[in-house]
Amino acid sequence: MSIKKIIAIGSAKGGVGKSSITASIALHLAKNYSVGILDADIYGPNQHLLFDIIEKPSFTKSNERKLLNPIIKKNIQFSSVGFLLEEEKPAMWRGPILSSTIKQLFYSTQWNDLDFLFIDMPPGTGDAYLTVLKDINIDDFILVTSNNKLSISDSLKTLTMIKKFNTNVLGYIENNLIANTQSKNKNIFNSKKINYLGFVNFDSKIYNFDTNYISDDIIALSEKILSTINKI
Repeated sequence: MSIKKIIAIGSAKGGVGKSSITASIALHLAKNYSVGILDADIYGPNQHLLFDIIEKPSFTKSNERKLLNPIIKKNIQFSSVGFLLEEEKPAMWRGPILSSTIKQLFYSTQWNDLDFLFIDMPPGTGDAYLTVLKDINIDDFILVTSNNKLSISDSLKTLTMIKKFNTNVLGYIENNLIANTQSKNKNIFNSKKINYLGFVNFDSKIYNFDTNYISDDIIALSEKILSTINKI
């Protein structure tokens, strides 16, 4: 098992559409690359819902270890906290259990060789982030934000934390959840030397997540991510 690139996608602000954007980017890249998604949103895993995954994963024993076999949909390998929880049952876990669950999910999944593994992060800047940044050797982080001041404020907190761990920030994505107009927040991120990867305009097929649809915005965004990675 080899994973060439591990990219975490997140934001301290909830509701900015990072799960839908993660899934959309993965859908596009899976046409030409081997792609996986680790849904680390311990509080509200959504990837299995976006892709209508209703089956439970199988397990393989290897050297006395129990390994989860990723579920494959749309040529994407999935491992999710959502596989471990009962429907409509929240994960009411304290920090140590939460952290160990995310770490175990990553290391106990029997991934096939991957070009890209995207980690769909939960909102906040707490234990889940500390676990991913300290215990999983991620290559890059992508920030998702909307164009309102609350999201921008929380995004800056995310960046501060990411930089404390010397993790490379590949750039930020602006998700236009309501108005299909680009904001004037580039100066804020430019001052932090954060690369602008692109924007995603509101699209009902992304909002309701049609797995057979990839918007032009997502295609442009995905290609920008690829070109940015190749420049590193």
